[in-house]
Amino acid sequence: MVGIGTLIDVSLTLTGGICGILFGRFMTKHLQDSLMKSTAVAVIFIGLAGALSGMLSIVDGKLVSGQTATIVISLVLGSLVGELLNIEFQVERFGEWLKYSTGSNGDSTFVDGFVAASLATSIGAMGVVGAVRDGVGGDWSMLALKGAIDALLVCTMTVSMGKGCLFAIIPILIIEGSLTCLARLIEPTLIPAAIANLSLVGSILIFCVGINLICEHTFRVANYMPAMLFAVIAAFL
Repeated sequence: MVGIGTLIDVSLTLTGGICGILFGRFMTKHLQDSLMKSTAVAVIFIGLAGALSGMLSIVDGKLVSGQTATIVISLVLGSLVGELLNIEFQVERFGEWLKYSTGSNGDSTFVDGFVAASLATSIGAMGVVGAVRDGVGGDWSMLALKGAIDALLVCTMTVSMGKGCLFAIIPILIIEGSLTCLARLIEPTLIPAAIANLSLVGSILIFCVGINLICEHTFRVANYMPAMLFAVIAAFL
């Protein structure tokens, strides 16, 4: 069944968020803070590992770096477009609407939790490639694996940042569902070089999400998201 991968990802993420809410009730503020910092460190190193694996290679027994131009051009152009569109503000405004609609006006961390969890679970090549595979051949295995990772991530984030993280399922559903529906149009563009660039830039943005979990609002990560599109385009130049 085409589209089941997105439903699995959403279901697992929702389950992780609910577990986080339940567990969070029994944890002290000190323990919640410690768990949040642990999650941030994990996210930072996941992003760092992905970025380094995309930049570094061994040639003739020597470690060499590359993709510098792709990173710089993608991030500069992506951030320029993102700032002009003010994507971060739009995401935060949607988060405020969710906060009001769900009767969570007294939850001061709702919007930050929603934004952070949405970015952490929606950025990267795994969701894009997995959704296209699901749409083209009904192969939902990659999205199921992503769902398990998202569930653990959202569970720990919900414990310390509240139920706003739970609503990360909305962008997951919209993004992965749309990519699945458009899979046959997108598939020809996902050549190996495009996937590699997408993974590289996506990993850098995940690193930035991790930094924001420790030092709030250091990066307006949502405004960098168009960089992933420019990374794919760069693969064809």
